Amino acid sequence: MQINMGLSQAQREEMAEAVTRLLADTYALYFKTHAYHWNVTGPRFHDLHAMFETQYTEMWTATDDIAERIRALGVMAPISYDEITSSASIRPDDKTPKADAMVANLLAGHETVVRTARAALELANTHGDEATADIVAPRVTAHEKMAWMLRATLG
Repeated sequence: MQINMGLSQAQREEMAEAVTRLLADTYALYFKTHAYHWNVTGPRFHDLHAMFETQYTEMWTATDDIAERIRALGVMAPISYDEITSSASIRPDDKTPKADAMVANLLAGHETVVRTARAALELANTHGDEATADIVAPRVTAHEKMAWMLRATLG
């Protein structure tokens, strides 16, 4: 079916690729945060367990809006873990880190998502794609705030 929303097919595909990278990084960081929530130990267990839950819940909710934007652009959203992994710049852990390393890893992950979101936002602004910008801009704010909280936790 022909889509006529003021963006060319090439623009929509380029936007969808950028938003897919954002989805992949968000999903990869969501999973890492959730896994850390399950596996954190030590004297700060309760505080970190609770903070990780707050953060992964926020990211989980965001993945739906991000994926739906890809679909609204007329492109299929990723359908497999392999697609997510291949599009993500955030890599999974091969072993469970200690609590401070978890916090540092998540901080780096949020900073990565901010950079990914900023690139998508810049592209959206270039194409005059306000709808994508409306989805992406709040992701910058959310991940900057989570990064700040993690940075403050590290001291």
